[in-house]
Amino acid sequence: MENAMQKYFHWGAIGSLLTLIIWCVLWEMVLAPLHPGGSWVVLKAVPLLIPLYGVFKRDIYTLQWTSMMILLYFTEGVVRGYSDKGNLSAWLGWGEALIVCVYFVCAVMYLRPYKRAAKKLARELLEKVKVQSTQNDR
Repeated sequence: MENAMQKYFHWGAIGSLLTLIIWCVLWEMVLAPLHPGGSWVVLKAVPLLIPLYGVFKRDIYTLQWTSMMILLYFTEGVVRGYSDKGNLSAWLGWGEALIVCVYFVCAVMYLRPYKRAAKKLARELLEKVKVQSTQNDR
């Protein structure tokens, strides 16, 4: 069922998730930490490690829930992009938001054919149930 475009979207999702993990760690430990020497905010990268295996394995359920969970990181990136005083930290916030957008689009586009197939299957099943119920009513 997987076509060439889906493979690109899958690799885009993997690449953007890995990039986001590295981005978060570097941001909070090296590039623009909240406190000199790093801070506990670096732990925000830990939840991104949880779905990594499922995204690699093309698990549909994992890609679905991560496409929603990742929006928390988008929100953080936009808020820090607008509010951080440090010029570098603000740019890193906007970069985080951009990486999240790439992941979201890749995950949704990868899942699109599966959603269509599921809707088609549900429609066929519903029609079959309707036909059987009308035959049983006679």
